[in-house]
Amino acid sequence: MIGILGGYGAVGGHAVRLLARWGAGALRIGGRDDVRAKQLAARLPHAEAVAVDIGDPASLATFVRGCHLVVNCAGPAHRISQQVTFAALMAGAHLVDAGGGGQLDHVRTAVGERTALYDAGALPGLSGLLPRWFAAEHFDTVHALTAYTGVLDRFTATGADDYLDGVLDGANEPLAAWRDGARRSGALHRLTNHRLPYFVREVTAFPYLDAEAERLAHDVSLTHGSWYTAVDGEHLATALAEARTAARADAVAALCRATALDTAGRTPYATLLVQLDGVRAGRPATRTAVLRAPGIAQLTGAVTAVAALAVLRGEVPHGTHWADTALDPVTAVARLRDVPGVCDLRVHDTALHELTTVEEGAL
Repeated sequence: MIGILGGYGAVGGHAVRLLARWGAGALRIGGRDDVRAKQLAARLPHAEAVAVDIGDPASLATFVRGCHLVVNCAGPAHRISQQVTFAALMAGAHLVDAGGGGQLDHVRTAVGERTALYDAGALPGLSGLLPRWFAAEHFDTVHALTAYTGVLDRFTATGADDYLDGVLDGANEPLAAWRDGARRSGALHRLTNHRLPYFVREVTAFPYLDAEAERLAHDVSLTHGSWYTAVDGEHLATALAEARTAARADAVAALCRATALDTAGRTPYATLLVQLDGVRAGRPATRTAVLRAPGIAQLTGAVTAVAALAVLRGEVPHGTHWADTALDPVTAVARLRDVPGVCDLRVHDTALHELTTVEEGAL
């Protein structure tokens, strides 16, 4: 039995459908709205719907009872992941969480012979896996990375809350970069009216260095790394700039309003650009990987399903892990590419600045 919390939501619904498609096991779809859960379960084989209130320990315990694996697609992850983790572990289940990476150290000693996998979504998650796949498949060694991540999509209140937690409260340091094998504060500056390939409009690029990026830099032995969030829309850029001094509830509401305005009349997308510099077959090489998806929810749900499948198949060792370090990047990306309509991944034998911009909405 696989229990999926938030299993009828934007992210969870995609994960549920993929797990059903793969015949991963019987599915228990949970959330506060049992009508929506029942509607989805009725369309899938070997699926049941169970109403659950994550804030009620008894309700949560009832939901996870009998599950071999619990998949958390509910949120805000930074608020609920710890209680979901302990409920799953008490029931003897493994756990895959689309977010919740900040909880890893708090639950490490409680996992025992089970597996708890965190940040098993798109951002973070795939943002760490994609460069690892790229380095493993296309280089002998790498020494430099430049990455841009851009999303044009509407925030839900839950998504905005989790996003702000990662940006404001996590190990995310604005303007920092990886230089000479170490974190360097203030190494970069914000780029305004910035042109990027595969982005139709100019973006505002916010540089940052977070825990996932730092793990990647250590693991692939980077000497130089620059990471940017590419914001496509003036309203979101303004809301983010004001969020650091605003009350959290006000900042969440502002992000939701901003993305509603920025996406009006436009085609949603998620785009990841990764340039690596290194050595291939004894020669210097610079290549760029481009991953495009029709929306962040579809991409996140697919990555979460891929992570769940890896845990079910025993491909992830027992203990607590971040998805970017525990999943095999080659296998994970191959499974993701096999999902119809979720992402388009291409590799160019050139640097980012040499690529041309594509038409909006093209995949």
